[in-house]
Amino acid sequence: MKFLITADIHGSFKSWLTIQALMAQSDVLVVAGDLFDTRYGTFCHPDFNPEAIRQEVQTADKPIYYVYGNCDEPAFFPGHVHALTFCANGKSLFLHHGFPRVPVPSDTDIIIQGHTHIGSLEKKDRQIHMNPGSITRPRQGPATYGILDDTSVSLRSLDTGSPLMTLKL
Repeated sequence: MKFLITADIHGSFKSWLTIQALMAQSDVLVVAGDLFDTRYGTFCHPDFNPEAIRQEVQTADKPIYYVYGNCDEPAFFPGHVHALTFCANGKSLFLHHGFPRVPVPSDTDIIIQGHTHIGSLEKKDRQIHMNPGSITRPRQGPATYGILDDTSVSLRSLDTGSPLMTLKL
């Protein structure tokens, strides 16, 4: 199974549509916070449409793993959490936004966080740490997202779709 990993969409409907276009029907979406940005969002910007994104998430016919970010107002999309542990492709994943900091379970294989808008992928001891960056407002580099499949995890360039970094599982 393939997981597309993103964060920091900040209510951009154009970015949401881009994510949808990158996904195959069988793919699963993982969002490390700040999907909606209903706390500080640019409500006068024509691309800012958290309501349209919320409607699509609510009617999605496939699973979505999502946690709140510091810019997401939980009252806008109730029923979610700030940190989530789940299993994917035989690995234990810990998903959080990165701000505020939360304790990471010690038995986690892959830690995914957003917040910085800077894509990164590295292995520390036995754990893989990923920040998928942002396709909406990247900082210090290209717009990026992540892919987790049966054999590897990679950070990819939005422009080319090619891996910038890959780690074997």
